[in-house]
This record gives sequence, C-alpha cells and structure tokens, in this order.
Amino acid sequence: MLASTAYLDGLNPEQRRAVEHGIGPDGTIGVPLLVIAGAGSGKTNTLAHRVAHLIVAGADPRRILLMTFSRRAAAEMADRVERIARRVLGDTASVMTDALSWAGTFHGIGARLLREYAERIGLDPAFTIHDREDSADLINLVRHDLGLSRTESRFPTKGTCLAIYSRCVNAEMEIEATLGQFFPWCAGWVGELKRLFAAYVEAKQQQNVLDYDDLLLYWAQMVKHAALAEEIGGRFDHVMVDEYQDTNRLQSSVLLALKPAGHGLTVVGDDAQSIYSFRAATVRNILDFPEQFSPAAEIVTLDRNYRSTQPILSAANGVISLAKERFTKNLWTDRMSAHKPQLVAIRDEADQARYIVGQVLANREQGTLLKHQAVLFRTSSHSGPLEVELTRRNIPFVKFGGLKFLEAAHVKDMLALLRFTENPRDRVAGFRVLHLLPGVGPASAQRVLDSMAEAADPIAALAALPSPPRAGEDWRLFVETVENLRSSEWPVDLERARLWYEPHLDRIHEDSEVRRADLFQLEQIAGGYPSRQRFLTELTLDPPDATSDQAGAPLLDEDYLILSTIHSAKGQEWKSVFVLNVVDGCMPSDLGAGRSAELEEERRLLYVAMTRARDDLHLLVPQRFFVHGQAAKGDRHMYASRTRFIPEKLLPMFERTTWPRAAPAEPSTASRAAPIDIRAGMRGMWR
Repeated sequence: MLASTAYLDGLNPEQRRAVEHGIGPDGTIGVPLLVIAGAGSGKTNTLAHRVAHLIVAGADPRRILLMTFSRRAAAEMADRVERIARRVLGDTASVMTDALSWAGTFHGIGARLLREYAERIGLDPAFTIHDREDSADLINLVRHDLGLSRTESRFPTKGTCLAIYSRCVNAEMEIEATLGQFFPWCAGWVGELKRLFAAYVEAKQQQNVLDYDDLLLYWAQMVKHAALAEEIGGRFDHVMVDEYQDTNRLQSSVLLALKPAGHGLTVVGDDAQSIYSFRAATVRNILDFPEQFSPAAEIVTLDRNYRSTQPILSAANGVISLAKERFTKNLWTDRMSAHKPQLVAIRDEADQARYIVGQVLANREQGTLLKHQAVLFRTSSHSGPLEVELTRRNIPFVKFGGLKFLEAAHVKDMLALLRFTENPRDRVAGFRVLHLLPGVGPASAQRVLDSMAEAADPIAALAALPSPPRAGEDWRLFVETVENLRSSEWPVDLERARLWYEPHLDRIHEDSEVRRADLFQLEQIAGGYPSRQRFLTELTLDPPDATSDQAGAPLLDEDYLILSTIHSAKGQEWKSVFVLNVVDGCMPSDLGAGRSAELEEERRLLYVAMTRARDDLHLLVPQRFFVHGQAAKGDRHMYASRTRFIPEKLLPMFERTTWPRAAPAEPSTASRAAPIDIRAGMRGMWR
C-alpha cells in the first residue's frame, strides 16, 4: 500500500469507505460489499476509484473482473480508472489499465469464457451467436417443421415463443409458472411449447449456434460443476458488478457460483431504481444479497446527491419511503432552493401538451437550452399529443424509447388508409394499404391501382374489381371499409378504420397490444380537428423526422427538446424535467397494477423520473383522460385521479397549481367565391 492516498481526497466519507473496503496492507481480500448508490450520488465515480485503488494498492488488473450493462459503460469505466491511477502511477497507469482486460457485459464475458472452455464442455469453439431476429427466425423454422403453424387454434407467433423461452431461461422459472404469470393467453400450449423449445435447442446445437440467452445459460450450467466453478472463480481476486438491481436470476446464479463465499465480491446498485422486470430483472437480487453470505455482506449507502435541489429530493424521498420493502436511504444535498416541485392539474392531454410547450419556451427565453430540458413518460404512446403540438410549433425534438409517434409503422398504416380514402388516386398511400392484405403482393397492388387510376370513380372501380386469388375475405372487408369511410362522419370514420386495421395489426406485429394504444391515442388527436382533410393536412405539414433510439438529433437544429420513456431516461439528468400523465391508469399503468411486485416497480418508475431533475420538476396531472379496452363500459373519457403514489400526506412537499385553459379563437369563415381553375397553368409550367 502506498502511504499517500491524496487521489481519494475528493470523495465523501461514504464513497471513500466503499472504495477502501477490504483492501488491507497484508494483501487480504475482504468480505463481500454491497454499495447502495442513490440517484445522483456519484456511483460511477466511486466504482472507478475502487478499481483504481485496487490497482494502485498492488492488485493484478488481469485478476479483476468488472461487469457492466453495456460495452460503452465498460470502456468509459476503464478510461476513468486510468485517469485516476495516473495521478499516482504516472505513465505506467496506462500499462496497468490496459491489463484490465476482463471488463465488459455479462454476455460479453460469458461468450469469452465459453470459447475458452468450449472443448471441455462439449462445444465447438467456432460457434456463432444469433441475435434476437436470427433467433426468432430459427424458432419459426422449427415451429413450422413441427406443424405448429398449421394448428386449428392460433399458436403463439415466433416473437412470443422466443419471449417465453427467454423468460424461462433468464428468470430460472418452469414454463408452467412463466405462462401463468406473464403469458396466460398461451397457457393451453404447454406441451407444444416444451416440444418446440426442445427442438429449438437441438437445432441450435446441430448448427453450432448460441443465442443471446445461451451466453448466460451455458455459463451458468458450466459453473454448476464444482471443479469448473472453482477454477473460473479462482482466476479473479476481485469481481465487481455495476447496476446489480438490473440483473436477473440467471446472472445472480453465475455470480454466486463464481464467489460462493463472497470474498472480493462487490456489487453496486440501487433497489429504488429497479425498473426492468420486463427483461426478467428482479429487485430480489439486490435486496437479498447481504444475507447470501456468512458473515453477511457489508453495506455502504451513498445518499449524498450531487444532482438535484433539496426540495426535489425531499419529494422523491417521500414517494419511495412508502415502498413496502427497501434499503433505508434518504437522499440529501447542499443544493438548497425555495422552489418546490410543481404538481400541475390540467384539464386534458391537449392542454398538457400546450402547458409543456409554453414552459419549455419560457425556460429557453431565460437561458435554458432545449436540450437541457426533458419530457418523460411511462409509455411511448403517451407523448403523441405533445409530439403533434411540438411539430405544429416548429420546436425540434428527439425521442428516446421508441419511434416518434407519427413515424411508427402502425400509425403510418392508419394514416395511409385515411389518405387513400380521402384521395383514391394517391398511389403511395394505396400501395401501403394494399400491402397490408394477405395475398396481395406488389404486382397485384399495381394492377389494382392502375385500374382505379383509369376510372372516373376510383372507389367504384375498386369495388368492381375481382378479389385477388389469395386475398379472399380480407379483400371484401377492405372494399367495404373504404366505401364506408367515404361516406361516414368525422372523426367516427377513424374508429371505423381502426376496427378494420386491428386484425392486421395483430397479424403483423408481435407487440400489437402496445401499438394498439397508439391507435387510440391517434383517435384522441383526431378529435381536435374539424375534418379529416384538416387532420391529414396539418399532420402532413412539417412532419417529424423519422427517428429511433439510435437516430440522434435533427441534423438542421443545434438545439432540441428531449422526449424519453422513463426506462430510457435512467442514468440521465436535465435541468428541467416534465413528467406526463401522473395519474392512476398511467402511473401506475393499468397493466402494471396487478401484483404487489408490479405495483412497487411502478412506484420506482416515478421515483426514477423525479430524480432526473436538477433544478425544476413538473408533474402533470390531466383531469380528463381517455381510457379504452374495458369491456363493461367500452372506450370513454373519464376523470383521472392523481397517482396513488402521491397521497395527501405528501402534498406539502409540492407546489400545487392549476393551469387555466384559454379557449382558442375560432378561425373566421372566409366567404365563398367563384372557383378559379389554376390547374391548367400549373401543368403548363412543365411543357
């Protein structure tokens, strides 16, 4: 051990305690350590200092295993470790940190170990790895070979089958329990699914491929053998895991097999930010960690926050304090402020969008860039009205956690049907809609559109056409829908279009239930326009840029507002944060308010959203909300209730306001004038 540890002087006492834990002058390795790192508490900095401190103290970096949840995070951690170590070791620090070769994701480390030990466990070391799409295609081939695609009742699609398989593997659950808890609509297919998965495994082995889940599964199976577990675990003096609250049972099994006594094992995370159960992550891993060992793991809590103001932290602490089970922790900071977080009651979602745009622009006028502000939401579809308002006001934005609302494939399909009905000569819209029909390919679609183009009444010509040979009943329903849409009232015809499209949505998309929420949202947006023509025109003008999680910022704008799902926002921070739809039914989600564990995760989602804000936090509570899918009463508007996660006793922690709605001025109706035909002149421009 070096006498000088000045490079640790910038740490607070709890951080330093975590960094120095179990590092003795005699080279002994301490008991396991659990670092409960609250939001904004310097978790990454603490973990990087711990790794650097180990190296400076003489630990062999080749015997340090560091597992993170992305390759980028591992690379950034290694860079930070080098910068810290360089203060003591000088130029030799880069040599030492270059030897930190066992830093990566669980899956990446698993793949590397499997190749090293392949011949000893019966694997060909030249195996290839399938991504999710490849895996779904292979499981579909096996499904077809077994005749499961020809069953009288609809067998689960390839995507659903892969999701069931993956959940069973990662959660270490029997298929019966998995179906009962997560896929109840598939419970009648237990025998067939077992047969499918057995054949899928055999097909992978015959083709010498592993899928994404196999990288953990084979690793876990390998370390079930005591000799191999001891050999692999003995290669590492120190094993460190970041974001431990986001691990699944399979990952925990691997970790405990490598270090059953826990010596040299450090896990870092925050039970209050465990929000990824849909990926089979379980908060039980971090909650149960200390008692997995004897003596129990030491716990160090980092509760000093370097991000938010104290009023924001007090409100967030109040929300999470009502959790049924948690590690006790109250975030605090030196950043005092007189401004409490805002709890804003608003009439409806349209006003919610207008309120946010007004606040965002006001902040910008006061010097806060758009990119330093964020709007967060529970589900991607919740941002639909806001995206339309931002587009109308020409405010650039980037959305994380899904496609922009108007660019999602299923929304574009619906808009194409409306455009085709509005203008049957629109070949682009017609081509897209016709492709939705089973048995209608490019050639058939082209023939249909050609016939319509030559007719005086294109819709009548469509109705007179014979059905394409393989389209059958779908063709008749399509023609009837187009004819009915031509004469129905607005916005009722959008509902009629949705009812026609929903069976195709279920057939085309694995996540149809999530996408269906977007279609209901589209209906709500449409209700604010006086006609189908106005609706289509205003949504077409200045459409949002097509973007996904990887698309990045609009190329023509140096500043842009951030829109993000709460899941995608984890680990991020902004000066001002707006949280949409903080009402029961959205937060918690109707789909997440069943079991107690699901409800507790919904509470943690709100906590994560609140702790993204540095200076300014607005929780929006629409008073009137649209709900759908309830068989007893059908789709309807209802009055919403403030989320149950902010009960009366927490209200003093917020500033409660109501945003008044000013009725928009009605546009004046221009007097009718005799029509002027300018089409001939337009045609003449190109002669």
